[in-house]
Amino acid sequence: MIVGGGLAAARTAEQLRRSEYPGAITIVSDEDHLPYDRPPLSKEVLRAETDDVTLKPAEFYAENNITLRLGSAAQSVDTAAKTLKLADGSEIGYDELIIATGLVPKRIRSFPDLAGIRVLRSYDESMALREDAGKARRAVVVGAGFIGCEVAASLRKLGVDVVLVEPQPTPLASVLGETIGALVTRLHEAEGVDVRCGVGVTEVRGSDHVERVVLGDGTELDADLVVVGIGSHPAVDWLEGSGIELDNGVVCDEVGRASAPHVWAIGDVASWRDHVGDQARVEHWSNVADQARALVPALLGQESSAVVSVPYFWSDQYDVKIQCLGEPEADDVVHVVEDDGRKFLAYYERDGVLVGVVGGGMPGKVMKARGKIAAGAPISDILP
Repeated sequence: MIVGGGLAAARTAEQLRRSEYPGAITIVSDEDHLPYDRPPLSKEVLRAETDDVTLKPAEFYAENNITLRLGSAAQSVDTAAKTLKLADGSEIGYDELIIATGLVPKRIRSFPDLAGIRVLRSYDESMALREDAGKARRAVVVGAGFIGCEVAASLRKLGVDVVLVEPQPTPLASVLGETIGALVTRLHEAEGVDVRCGVGVTEVRGSDHVERVVLGDGTELDADLVVVGIGSHPAVDWLEGSGIELDNGVVCDEVGRASAPHVWAIGDVASWRDHVGDQARVEHWSNVADQARALVPALLGQESSAVVSVPYFWSDQYDVKIQCLGEPEADDVVHVVEDDGRKFLAYYERDGVLVGVVGGGMPGKVMKARGKIAAGAPISDILP
């Protein structure tokens, strides 16, 4: 039994069949869509460049004897009885439960219930935002993390005037630090985005539809669209009281085994024990396949090993692919070694060692650093 409707659910089901698991597989999802890919939602889907982000066609599930229970939100789990209760009141039993419920976007509770205020996590939310963007002239994007920056870029390509508001000193400051954040700021400003950092939103006004956004410094911005992109949290509310250990996600061992018998977790919702014994929840697309290759053999009683890989993620903003390899932190020493005004390459140093590389529009040079990061190469061996 797999609970979730995204990449983690689809990859786990696929890996089970590749491993010749002969038993029944059921995917339970609260959405009505076939399991789909989420990264395009803030980009190609929002810009109306595609409507199809399905990971596998319906025929894949039929041919592989995978049952889909779509539009069926999991409400609770009884780990002793090994049953899952759904929102419609029905109960289904399981032999092994794999939790792949992903994330829920954070909302700003003080905002009024007005049309034109959006968050973005699901396909339906992306389509609703696309419809609003088609009628909007001025948008305020609250939060300049990766989702906020990608939405701002997509809205600009759709011809919407955008103000990007971020309480941190720069976009992406808490993730990649202010040096790279300044380069990202420059990229957005070159595309006509009004970037306002070091300030938050105190109020949203309007009658039935959003009309104005008030910032912490007193500035009032006209807006007919507001997108809140202030991060997400693991979708674990339905697990409260189940006895499954929760701490910033479902707490798992190094192969995805949760605290309760016959329960596993994978993807954004899962906090796995890493190779040095720490708990880490990784919200990266490429991490899911690695986890599936570790979890499935363990579940089947086969030899398995912990995930040991160099983390990788990317973000497409305008025509620039921003890539991150390794585990950079905001307070690392950052060495910008290339910068042509739009594209850039930077090395992250911690305790004299190369721990990460971030590049904008330089995919080859970023990926060449994988071996050096894995080896813990001294930064002195890397810098020109």
